[in-house]
Amino acid sequence: MSTAVPSNKMERGSDALKAHVSAANFLSIRQQRKGWFQECLGCEAKDEYKFFKEGEQDEFATALEESGFCIRCCCSPCHPFKMSVVEKGTNAELLSVDRPCSCPIGGCKCCCFQTMSVTSAGQPVGSIEEKCFCCVPRFMAYDGSGNELYKMHQPTCCCGMCVNCCAEGNPCGKGCCKASFRIYPANQDKTDGDAPYLGSILKKPKSLATEVFTSANAFDIKFPDGASVDEKALLIG
Repeated sequence: MSTAVPSNKMERGSDALKAHVSAANFLSIRQQRKGWFQECLGCEAKDEYKFFKEGEQDEFATALEESGFCIRCCCSPCHPFKMSVVEKGTNAELLSVDRPCSCPIGGCKCCCFQTMSVTSAGQPVGSIEEKCFCCVPRFMAYDGSGNELYKMHQPTCCCGMCVNCCAEGNPCGKGCCKASFRIYPANQDKTDGDAPYLGSILKKPKSLATEVFTSANAFDIKFPDGASVDEKALLIG
């Protein structure tokens, strides 16, 4: 993996955010199951998440999507929403996410890119924006001042034309159903193939019952070494 460049910027974010993520190198995020009956009826319920630190069984924070029922039913998964991540027990805000409505992720677009902004304690932390691509979706993360921070995309093969389904292990074995986004420095030219990377966001496989009867997801975030509090908040969002 590549080595991060130390950040000399003043860290932004709420006290609750700093208390929980400043020393964290790894976080797990678990989407809560809606129930098989609700899934079978096609009801688009609000997404709810729980956040866990490495090695801990109890969540330290939760998040609940804020959006209208009709817009979820008609425009999902591209519907606009807001979401606040709050500390369990105190409801102190860690960060807030705002995603406007836009066109679905797609290749060769020239406008209407997917975008998401993150704030904490009323201060802009950064944003993530879909970039123009041909085959494999690519994103750019920006800091609170609008400067390019990270490139993000799935591991690739065939000169960047295909997603490497073996990157997280044998897809017929321990790598089954694992899908990751890798995090690269914004100034790194080569990010395809076996290029070094800073961190990753891994979508983990679910149990058979969860996979069949619900759409709940689980994610593990490995932060880049030396990432600041606001950079971690951006990746969490």
